[in-house]
Amino acid sequence: MLSAVSIGLASATLLLLATAMGLVLGWANRAFHVEIDPRVARVHDALPGANCGGCGYVGCGEYAEAVVQEGAAVTLCAPGGPSVAQRLAEILGVAVEPTWPYRAVVHCGATREQRKGQTEYRGEPTCTAANLVADVQACVYGCLGLGDCVVSCDYDAIHIVDGVARVDYTNCTGCGACVDACPRGIISRIPFKAERVLVVACANQDFGADVRAVCAVGCVGCTACTKLSSLLAMDDHHLPVVDYEHYDPKTADFTKAIEKCPMESLLWVGKPTPEDVEATEDEELPERVDPTFDTTVDRAQWWG
Repeated sequence: MLSAVSIGLASATLLLLATAMGLVLGWANRAFHVEIDPRVARVHDALPGANCGGCGYVGCGEYAEAVVQEGAAVTLCAPGGPSVAQRLAEILGVAVEPTWPYRAVVHCGATREQRKGQTEYRGEPTCTAANLVADVQACVYGCLGLGDCVVSCDYDAIHIVDGVARVDYTNCTGCGACVDACPRGIISRIPFKAERVLVVACANQDFGADVRAVCAVGCVGCTACTKLSSLLAMDDHHLPVVDYEHYDPKTADFTKAIEKCPMESLLWVGKPTPEDVEATEDEELPERVDPTFDTTVDRAQWWG
């Protein structure tokens, strides 16, 4: 009998506690309710869901909130491109301002053979680790070529070719992951106002003689290019920079500047033009490719 009474009291107590907690939670839900603009969910659904952070926000969710609640630009999603920007503009009822896609560029063009004073590196095969080693390569500004940028890219848009990072512009979305991954800061994002744009493929901040001592194609800061194009100017680090803000691909002419450069530091990057395709259409490819069974370890080369 006593046991039944104890069970009944316990049950009644639990029921009262559950009822009280339900009332408290109901009150809290009304008291602390935050109204969410339904457009946030629509914007989030319109985004590609890459969560790359290239827009400057932590993931697509935060960017969606910023677009709706803070008035962030609808053109910041690099993987989504113009189509996503147009969709976001329709959701918000705004006009899409003229913009250009941003793509990654590597400010180093020196291959292994073009570097001087190269030393063998046998430490952890990452650029981040190698960058901490003194004298891993003579040029302290050049690409380390160990592929941190390759690992960071979710779009298979950057690869190490002859010891230097090369961007595949057929895949690059401009997310900026490789920019953040490079410990030497030689990768940047620039507006591509045309399929191909000019870049300064060097980041060496030393003077001419010192640059020549470590690289066969490094910029020596001669200023010759800046005298032949108003879109090129020297910065505080003895390097020419391209004025992409005023860069008009229809009128920009860098022909003389490129021809005058004694070190071949000015390069065109981007998708090949029809002229480039036509120039290589007669090249013959091998009739067959024999398979090999070596592993990535067999093919590994340790370079700084």
